[in-house]
Amino acid sequence: MSAHDGCLSLVKYLLFVFNLFFFVLGSLIFCFGIWILIDKTSFVSFVGLSFMPLQIWSKVLAVSGVLTMGLALLGCVGALKEFRCLLGLYFGTLLLLFATQITLGILISTQRVQLKRKVKDVVQKTIQTYRAHLEETAAEESWDYVQFQLRCCGWESPQDWFHIPSMRSNESEGDRVPCSCYNSSATNDSTIFDKISFPQFSRLGSLARPRHNAEVCSVPANSYIYQQGCEQNLSNWLTNNLISIVGICLGVGLLELSFMTLSIFLCRNLDHVYDRLARYR
Repeated sequence: MSAHDGCLSLVKYLLFVFNLFFFVLGSLIFCFGIWILIDKTSFVSFVGLSFMPLQIWSKVLAVSGVLTMGLALLGCVGALKEFRCLLGLYFGTLLLLFATQITLGILISTQRVQLKRKVKDVVQKTIQTYRAHLEETAAEESWDYVQFQLRCCGWESPQDWFHIPSMRSNESEGDRVPCSCYNSSATNDSTIFDKISFPQFSRLGSLARPRHNAEVCSVPANSYIYQQGCEQNLSNWLTNNLISIVGICLGVGLLELSFMTLSIFLCRNLDHVYDRLARYR
């Protein structure tokens, strides 16, 4: 076997092994998503995220796992069986994915102000319509979780919650905020901390009050609440994790470029030595 044949064989099996690894990884991601759907109660108590957002994330994981498995399967079969059409489809899919990621990166970089305004509008709409209906929505529940985890209240400040109809039982009552704004560490009250930890917001006891047979957990705005808005906390989090985020994106991009290079190299050179490589199938 010539050096060129050996190089092609090496590329072939490298591409197969790498995609086999990602097929297994995709399978694990898919199984993890299904596991969350089946055993929601355990994950609710572990991560603190309530049922509705957890169900959304589990579906996202399941779909991501299926897509990863499908793409890896294309690479595995195309490389092992030397099917040029599958290798071409594999290369095209990776190229499309890479181009989409580059486009999203450019849009995020150039449209940061518009994106920030859009996020602000979504959050403020969620606050204005908070518990307007009997059942809590995924957006409301997720925003409660953000406030609880980032130790913040409102988008710009706790005042975003003032005068929200669902936070008051009568006009004489003072301003109130959701229990996710409550800073239990400021009181050193472990009992209250246990009660407001997710997903027990609806069982805060004396701090909660019922509304139309559905309990809206709220606390007085002049009590121990977080004074920092979530806008600043989110900006700080992004700044502190910027290097990690960029590093992950670059790593994924380089991995995709490597797979594209291997697949197109193998695809373009198969016809030159196809009769020699055929015996290794």
